[in-house]
Amino acid sequence: MIKIDILKTIKERRTIHTFKQQEVDQVLLKKIFTYGTYAPTHYMKEPWRVKIYQGEGKQYFVKAIIRSYQRLGMIKKDNDPKTAKLIASMSKFLLDIPHHALVYFETEDDPIRYEEEYAAVCAFIQNTQLAAWEFGVGMLWTITPYMHDKEFLKNLELDYKKTKIAAVMQIGYPKKIPHVKERTPIEEKLTFIEK
Repeated sequence: MIKIDILKTIKERRTIHTFKQQEVDQVLLKKIFTYGTYAPTHYMKEPWRVKIYQGEGKQYFVKAIIRSYQRLGMIKKDNDPKTAKLIASMSKFLLDIPHHALVYFETEDDPIRYEEEYAAVCAFIQNTQLAAWEFGVGMLWTITPYMHDKEFLKNLELDYKKTKIAAVMQIGYPKKIPHVKERTPIEEKLTFIEK
């Protein structure tokens, strides 16, 4: 049984930007995401859903990202060699990441319920990141423009009218662990109201 010092893990976890060329075993990924499920969730709805793109599955995912960036005007749609070079470079960068986890949930019409579901999914993501760190696995929580592209959702077989992508998690064993960045003292952001 692993003894976890949760306070230490909270402080030591880092966002990872570069990964080793080694996949994380699926059994371990399931274990990590299982810890995520212990997040607070209103009415025990457990709204989170996850699709993990790995191996050959990454090819489809990365092509969908590139097409989305072209639709959004972030990458040109021309045959210019510079464009081709940019696409090749971006594709290689994304394909070199061992796993991409698309975290999403079904949206609610009621704005309060929507916020509750979104908050629960964010707590799920943070729990997952903390669990991953305990197992030596790094993650990068990304929020990117393609997450708001209706066609991108359709390409991944998600209903854009009923689905919100909360994040795409890049996952793998860290190649480099960044140094700690000091946080603003809580006294600068915390107010006690006594009257």
